[in-house]
Amino acid sequence: MNLEIMHRPSYALAVVKLASGESIRAQSGGMVSMSAGIRVQTQATGGIMKSLGRSLLGGESFFQNIFQAPPEGGEITLAPHLPGDIETIHMTGESWMIQSGSFLASDPGISLDTRISLKTFFAAEGLSILEASGQGTLLVSSYGAIFERQLAQGESYIVDTSHLVAFESRLQMETRTVGGLKSTLASGEGLVVQLTGPGRFLIQSRSPQAFIQWLIPHIPTSKE
Repeated sequence: MNLEIMHRPSYALAVVKLASGESIRAQSGGMVSMSAGIRVQTQATGGIMKSLGRSLLGGESFFQNIFQAPPEGGEITLAPHLPGDIETIHMTGESWMIQSGSFLASDPGISLDTRISLKTFFAAEGLSILEASGQGTLLVSSYGAIFERQLAQGESYIVDTSHLVAFESRLQMETRTVGGLKSTLASGEGLVVQLTGPGRFLIQSRSPQAFIQWLIPHIPTSKE
């Protein structure tokens, strides 16, 4: 698989070159274009229960698409639903936690499971996120640009829950408030997470929840 990310960071597009018989798994609705001859299979990847967990708890679609190249190879382009960036994670056996809606595509060999834990409580996403594990290429997407942070052993960093895209599962994670009760209710920040290293994590520069909160008052309502 040969991969190139174009038009970053606002309108990122992943251009994937597949060799003969090679395949890639993508989130439903992620395909923008593809060369003739590529075969598409729609599956409940991992079985009914895993797919149901990803759909109901992880915020992903029940079905995923597997795109397989013909003998002469092929090309497929992928993009996220929201205007933003795409990041490539080359996995070598470790696991990553991915916030709801940020999974875009991966090698079929990477396992995607729903993880439910109080440690992974996201204010806007509930009690579950996706856990990706295995070996291969993983593509995650964002709303806005993506930037990466690397934490040393014992080093901590605080991130607004709606801006956290993905993080290595070895990072320690603690959910907390910005300050006291007044700050939590009046600051507009809500809950945050404190990540403690070692490990890497990805942040998105824009918040879908903040955009929705801004948009709702501007939507015209019908007059009775």
